[in-house]
Amino acid sequence: MKLTILDGNAVNPGDLSWDIFKKYADVTVYGQTAPESVIERIADSDAVLLNKIIINKKVLSHCKNLKYIGVMATGYNVIDVDAVKEAGITVCNIPAYSTMAVAQHTFAFIQNFSNQVALHNESVHNGDWTKAEMFCFWKKPLFELCGKTLGILGYGNIGKQVEKIALAYGMNVIVHPHTPKGLKNEVSLEGLFIKSDILTLHVPLNKETEHIVNSENIALMKDGAYIINTARGGLTDENAVQEALKSGKLAGYAADVLTEEPMNPACPLLNAQNCVLTPHLAWAPLETRQRCLNIGFENFEGWIKGKIQNSIY
Repeated sequence: MKLTILDGNAVNPGDLSWDIFKKYADVTVYGQTAPESVIERIADSDAVLLNKIIINKKVLSHCKNLKYIGVMATGYNVIDVDAVKEAGITVCNIPAYSTMAVAQHTFAFIQNFSNQVALHNESVHNGDWTKAEMFCFWKKPLFELCGKTLGILGYGNIGKQVEKIALAYGMNVIVHPHTPKGLKNEVSLEGLFIKSDILTLHVPLNKETEHIVNSENIALMKDGAYIINTARGGLTDENAVQEALKSGKLAGYAADVLTEEPMNPACPLLNAQNCVLTPHLAWAPLETRQRCLNIGFENFEGWIKGKIQNSIY
């Protein structure tokens, strides 16, 4: 069996090992694969592992041997689901592997706004404290999280873990889940935007959620509210966010994800005021990536043994 890994550097830039997959297949690993090279590299493959490589009907038409696709991530919007169904290809993803890491990163963003650690670290290293007249100073107002309302859009594994952390800080938590219904702290989508001091996004990107953070919904929010996005860039209208930051309607926006990745130099959020961005790394702690790789192998082994798990359909 021939197994091809198309963008292995995403999960494993060299600090993990793919050797476990050699138990069942001849493995070829590519660190990265350009779109124009995908067909050439997997045309005769029986199985493929990928992270952000697009697989559509055109690609599949050249891959007559392909029977299995392992998405080394939770999101699988890179896969044309109808096309793989039609081709009879099994596709498995990796749900829940990054729950702790993404929740942790969400609060790293939130505390960056509440405590302004990065700003004051830079100030100290620039020598401002050596010139200060008093024993302390602050360049921006700080605020306590206790008593603030955190709105969670999406109440899956990550949303639930974010709630646990927020409650430990003494925050009030409201949620707008797709399921389950009937939670005591559940509010309407409109209510979520209206009531949140900080809104954090944890829903998948689809037709219903694309640009769910837009100028109309931002207008519902409190003046000086914050938005955190560790889910998918397309959930937000980045032009609307930039305008809200510029006007002061939003006090801050933090995101680990953008509509276009890597970042387009024309992205409206580049150098936007009160905007904190990280390069899609919330899922990247070593422990998290090892878990991802392990589950990816379990998915692959399960398919070989006829015990499919984590199929996307």
